[in-house]
Amino acid sequence: MTKPSLASRWQRWRSHLEEIAWAVAIALVIRTFIAAPFKIPSGSMRMTLLEGDRILVSKFIYHFREPSRGEIVVFRYPENPKRPFIKRLAAIGGDTIEIQEGKLLINGEFVKESEVLASMHYYNQGPFGQEGQKVTVPKDSYFVLGDNSASSHDSRFWGFVPRRYLIGKAVCIFWPIFRWRVLK
Repeated sequence: MTKPSLASRWQRWRSHLEEIAWAVAIALVIRTFIAAPFKIPSGSMRMTLLEGDRILVSKFIYHFREPSRGEIVVFRYPENPKRPFIKRLAAIGGDTIEIQEGKLLINGEFVKESEVLASMHYYNQGPFGQEGQKVTVPKDSYFVLGDNSASSHDSRFWGFVPRRYLIGKAVCIFWPIFRWRVLK
């Protein structure tokens, strides 16, 4: 048996390096433009999402349609855009939102289109969530709330999420495996 030449060994290594480079490039494109994993750092979305859950976020969906009330969204935190946050979208630009006796009113009516938003109890806290206070969401912005209202730092405290800060829609929990499910 003859030993492979230096040139043939180099060819084989070059082929492997090209395959690795293509795999890395494809992974970067997917993570940048299509989908990305995120880890839940706090209990602000309990019981829907628990600390340590890992979720998959669709980054392209909002290029084709507008976000809807009730969807769980990932965005850059307005007070520190380097930090990703996750909350439930409660109101869109042009909506007037009010928290009355723990229930959400959008444009003067109790929320109907989102079963989750309608079933939650929201506490009147923060400068944007006082009892009897009506807040109008600016155009191209969103009002977001955590599912764990008593322990969520959300739009009631710091205001609105600009459209340009939206990263994507939370699609599913993929880890831990026993909690795998599609998110609503």
